[in-house]
Amino acid sequence: MPIQIYSFFSGVGFLDLGFQNVGFDIAFVDEYDERFLRAYQYARRNDPHVPRYGYSHLDVRSFLSDDVWNKIFPDYRQQDDTFIGFIGGPPCPDFSIAGRNEGKEGKNGQLTSVYTELILKRKPDFFLLENVKGLYKTKKHREFYDSIKRKLRRSGYHLFDSVENALEYGVPQFRERLFLVGFSTKAFGKKVKCNLSSHKSSNLQTVMQAPWPTTSPFKIDSEVNCPIGIPTNLTVESWFVKNNVSSHPNGQDFFGTKAHNKFMTICEGATAGKSFKRLHRWRYAPTSAYGNNEVHLHPYKARRISVAEAMAIQSAPAFFSLPEDIPLSAKFKMVGNAVPVLLAQGVAESIRDTIFKYLEDNQNG
Repeated sequence: MPIQIYSFFSGVGFLDLGFQNVGFDIAFVDEYDERFLRAYQYARRNDPHVPRYGYSHLDVRSFLSDDVWNKIFPDYRQQDDTFIGFIGGPPCPDFSIAGRNEGKEGKNGQLTSVYTELILKRKPDFFLLENVKGLYKTKKHREFYDSIKRKLRRSGYHLFDSVENALEYGVPQFRERLFLVGFSTKAFGKKVKCNLSSHKSSNLQTVMQAPWPTTSPFKIDSEVNCPIGIPTNLTVESWFVKNNVSSHPNGQDFFGTKAHNKFMTICEGATAGKSFKRLHRWRYAPTSAYGNNEVHLHPYKARRISVAEAMAIQSAPAFFSLPEDIPLSAKFKMVGNAVPVLLAQGVAESIRDTIFKYLEDNQNG
């Protein structure tokens, strides 16, 4: 049974790529920022798949209009043999402790309400809402989050949510994201079950107990042996090698700096500072806030990390590249804001399992 995905707030499309990797059909892509949308299409220039309903850079509020909706999707809900799912991560700085923290009233925070309203009005068979963990774990925003869930439940959705850490999905980065998934009881019944954590490749507690290195003196092009007993697939260096970042089309995309002497004094693996953090080649990265409050330095180069290296830390495939003519700051924002690909893929697999289980039970029942 075909499963169509309508993607909103698509960004450069790491979340979409995770769903596509496990067999979902990306039927529609909407991203308000034209530069992001162009990068989305550029990165997939060799992919023969074209979304059935194309690409859009409309404000998501536009889709609340029946005229707009019916023009773009004239046969919406007329395909009885197709499941429809919405996926999206509304911009999240208003719910982030490290961001604006303005909550539901913030310019970006309002978009979470709009996305919820869109789900309530168009009633997809299932949906995914992705955001920062602050929406769930911060008392200031939890009331708003719970109100969203009440509306969705009253509208007939069975809900599942979880804060997942990218490190447990094979991503070389300690990054937690909130996922809220809903399945329509009309489409799937009331007994539907979904374990969003079912496709982890490792356990966080086990990973954290590994003998990770702390710091090493910084020296340009130095050699540091890989410690015995660590999961090397979760290290920055393993992904740099895997993606051949030095030869990648975006391998030379990095910011210059006037603070060269300061860069030379920061040890490899010294990530405790508020701003300058030098990654350790044989350790995972702390976050992906490239170019914002955090400045991530290359483990053994006297510079910031490149766009290619940032994408590797986000577990993007080696073929994924961004256009040359997009500003460097925008490239880092595209990469830093995205859901790590392997994390997106793991969550997509859990959703797929739930749908397949329903189809199997329905066929046998």
